[in-house]
Amino acid sequence: MTTIALTGASAGVGRALARRFARDGAQIGLIARDPGRLDATAAEVEDLGGRALAIPCDVADAAAVDAAADRIESAFGPIDIWINAAMVTVLSPVHAMTAEEYRRVTDVTYLGFVHGTLSALKRMRGRDHGHIVQVGSALSYRSIPLQSAYCGAKHAMLGFTDSLRSELIHEGSAIRLSVAHLPAVNTPQFQWMRNRMPRRPQPLPPIFQPEVAADGIHHLALNPRREMWIGGSSWQAILGQKIAPGLMDRILARRAWEGQMTQEPAGGDPDNLFDAVPGDVGAHGPFDDRAKAGSAALTLSEHRTAVLGGAALGLGAAALAAWLVRRSP
Repeated sequence: MTTIALTGASAGVGRALARRFARDGAQIGLIARDPGRLDATAAEVEDLGGRALAIPCDVADAAAVDAAADRIESAFGPIDIWINAAMVTVLSPVHAMTAEEYRRVTDVTYLGFVHGTLSALKRMRGRDHGHIVQVGSALSYRSIPLQSAYCGAKHAMLGFTDSLRSELIHEGSAIRLSVAHLPAVNTPQFQWMRNRMPRRPQPLPPIFQPEVAADGIHHLALNPRREMWIGGSSWQAILGQKIAPGLMDRILARRAWEGQMTQEPAGGDPDNLFDAVPGDVGAHGPFDDRAKAGSAALTLSEHRTAVLGGAALGLGAAALAAWLVRRSP
């Protein structure tokens, strides 16, 4: 039975991922801040056939994360897969941000991944076994306006992960390290992110349901590879940054400012930057009517070996046919 540690487990992508692994019968250590949502997530996991241990924990606290890892291994045995998915963010232009807000987003969205990774390595290196999965974003490669703190933290996470990967290769370690880069997802973060804009936040379209992200991360966790880009928009953003970053600057300056706001005025809602917002909102945000429930790009990515093999076979057949035509009298 697979044992999993999952941060950010009580809502959004983390909640959808807990449900997905529960259907496999996995043992899951659920790590997040809000005890009520954690208990609700644990009940769902048990109902779906898994085993759950709810551990209230702020991933910005390294000692608390390490203590959570001890509790998971005491309850379920060695951790096979550690998934870092916790995050917070602020929607604001840079000039309106405070140093305290940058520090908090960094503490959770970057250092929270570092703390989880260190706790996983502490236990996995002695066994030379395990898989660490970082839940990244297309914004790990291509930043957008109004999310400088989040984009900076995701870039830092990717740099840290690439450095660690090289170290594991140098050691000849059997520990696997992967990153799943997500598109815009319909999660509750848009209901409780700190917002300094005049209208309510929304994901920058196209928007995908959290189950799409969960399916991709689940596949990556069980079939390790360096990275997985989930959703066609992630491919576009990452490749666009590699090919024409200046053009991407201008496109996003035009589209990603208004594109991250609905037409509803901001309402002074409570935010979860420093404290969890109470209430069980599940995995979905308020954009079900606009979110895609599937992704052709994800399907191709999950089956890339078969797709590439089929493409190679098709090209080979075409080349053989062309050769035969040329040879025919």
